[in-house]
Amino acid sequence: MARTPQTQLAVLGALSIEPMTGYRLRAEIVQTLGHFWHESFGQVYPALSALQAEGLVERAEAGGGSGTPFRITAAGRRRLRELLGEPFQQPPPRDQLLLRLFFGDQVPADLVRRWLTEALTGAEEDRARYERLRTELEAEAAAEAAAGGARGARFRLVTVLAGLHGAQARVRWAQEALALLEEGGAPAAGPAGTA
Repeated sequence: MARTPQTQLAVLGALSIEPMTGYRLRAEIVQTLGHFWHESFGQVYPALSALQAEGLVERAEAGGGSGTPFRITAAGRRRLRELLGEPFQQPPPRDQLLLRLFFGDQVPADLVRRWLTEALTGAEEDRARYERLRTELEAEAAAEAAAGGARGARFRLVTVLAGLHGAQARVRWAQEALALLEEGGAPAAGPAGTA
């Protein structure tokens, strides 16, 4: 699926929660969707303009300036449901660390250990961040259930759990990879004959 429909999905989805200015919308996408989705200012603002031209979003107050919030229209909600119903494709993986590790026999073992140690530290930080988000969203979901209202927190919790489980898996992988190197699985320096 092309990037533009995915950008529209992110923008319409965010505005389905509440009206926002373009600046706040971008900030919310970074802070809230950022653990699994990225949009730049260069993608958000043209998408907002195009969606407004199509009648899928509108300014919350007529004649407002750039600080006036956008809100999703009824046509925008229909388009959002249409985009959500389309099949999606997983992008091919692009992992710079794994690419380097695959050719790790070409560099000193200390460099490989440093890469893995940095990966472990980053994964542990991600795991802690997702744990905090999980706690916040569980409380929000419980409050929504008690009020008999919206169910949005429960669905946001599902995405945070994906990030949490991914971070936990990366922690275990980095620990196991470091242990493998300590067992003598990596050369002391470059390939044989190139030390």
